[in-house]
Amino acid sequence: MVSITLSVPVELKKEMDAHPELNWSEVARQAIRDKLVLLKRMDALLAGSKLSEEDALELGRKVNKAVAKKFKAV
Repeated sequence: MVSITLSVPVELKKEMDAHPELNWSEVARQAIRDKLVLLKRMDALLAGSKLSEEDALELGRKVNKAVAKKFKAV
């Protein structure tokens, strides 16, 4: 197994220290594993996409504007 170094803010470290019963390395491993599973699923979904990166960005901008407009009205 390889080792990595992870930097966290002081306040986060204090909260972690309040739970010494947890194996924080295992928590980090699981979080990384979960993120990779999600990324693999996204890659699989997008593999057949005909959208260009610019098309996807434009679509994202339109969605963000619509959501902002909806919540601004509430």
